[in-house]
Amino acid sequence: MRTIYHNIGSIQTMSDSSSLLEGKCIIVKENIIENIVDSTDEFESSDCSFVDVGGKAIIPGFIDAHNHLLWAGDRFNEHNLRLQGKTYSEIAKMGGGIMETVRQTRDVTSESLYSIGLLRLKESLKNGTTHMEAKSGYGLNTKHELRLLAIVDQLKQQQDVPSIHSTWMGAHAKTPEHTYQSYTEEILAEQLPEVLESNLADSADVFCEPGWFSVEQSEDILRAARLGGLDLRMHIDEFTDGGGGELAAELKVRTADHAHHTPMETRHKMKESGVMTGFLPGTPYSNGDDWPDFANVQRNEIPFSMATDFNPNCYTNSIPFIGSLAVQRNDMTPFDALHCVTRQAAKSTPRADGLIHGRLERGAVANFNILKSKHWESWCMTPSASPVESVCLEGVHIEF
Repeated sequence: MRTIYHNIGSIQTMSDSSSLLEGKCIIVKENIIENIVDSTDEFESSDCSFVDVGGKAIIPGFIDAHNHLLWAGDRFNEHNLRLQGKTYSEIAKMGGGIMETVRQTRDVTSESLYSIGLLRLKESLKNGTTHMEAKSGYGLNTKHELRLLAIVDQLKQQQDVPSIHSTWMGAHAKTPEHTYQSYTEEILAEQLPEVLESNLADSADVFCEPGWFSVEQSEDILRAARLGGLDLRMHIDEFTDGGGGELAAELKVRTADHAHHTPMETRHKMKESGVMTGFLPGTPYSNGDDWPDFANVQRNEIPFSMATDFNPNCYTNSIPFIGSLAVQRNDMTPFDALHCVTRQAAKSTPRADGLIHGRLERGAVANFNILKSKHWESWCMTPSASPVESVCLEGVHIEF
């Protein structure tokens, strides 16, 4: 059975050539785009169902390539501390930050965490996200990290929500009873081997930053994770140039995110090594910091993606809001911003089945957004509301 999406205003395919199509319809069979053809073509109605798009624009489904999906509680009180001049590091030393979320997350049941995660996935879908990277990292010991990964695995089985790329991030911070060196040793001796044995993670991530995991500790964890078969991701240079970009280039990790203070020379090394930079503009927005220098990075042809960085300190599950920050506050074009959250994000966050995603073409997975407007540029122009009217998710049409 085929589904024909017709009466489409325009299709922003994000393909290499002739990316904007008009007068076309999309043929979906099962969960694959079978073809994109002229809307004048005739079809056997007995073999097809039809979705009238009503002249609205269609774009690829968003890929949220950096999301801390599972945690409990909140830290909204910390904004006042930042207004008082406290830094992220100082708040952490006061017992806030990541450790506060770890305490709250450990205290809730697995059933509650599953419900929290499911609600967030549904919210992401309403904002047009069809595939997401989901990190652990709020357990910070073997038992609780495995619990988070197991819940993510359960969420992967849920229908009508974004598909998930699962990342183990036990190396997010340390608990008070540890030094970073002793926790690194525990990770290598106990936690990582059990994560590998569980087969619950696709990737490993490390918070490589002065005051957190050192370059040397990060390298030890990442090399061991790669040896165990995990893909590699990193948090780097969020607060200062801590050498994380150099390590990312040396290890040729798939993506190095935040990268706010990475020197341009290092960015070129990362590019040459095939490392994707993952910018997270919601984080400086939430913290009141300066924006990344998007224009300079684009001039130097450094490839980058963008993502939400959804977490207690950056509470947004909306890729369209991230697009708004890029376009309406940083002079990026809607096309370039869309490229970052579709094609570029697909490179750093692949699907487990290997199917093409992040663009609309024959043979790609049928994940796309039907917008509320005939203008495809509207995807990043409604920061207070979702621009998405309905979604084709894995070939299934979902209306909101």
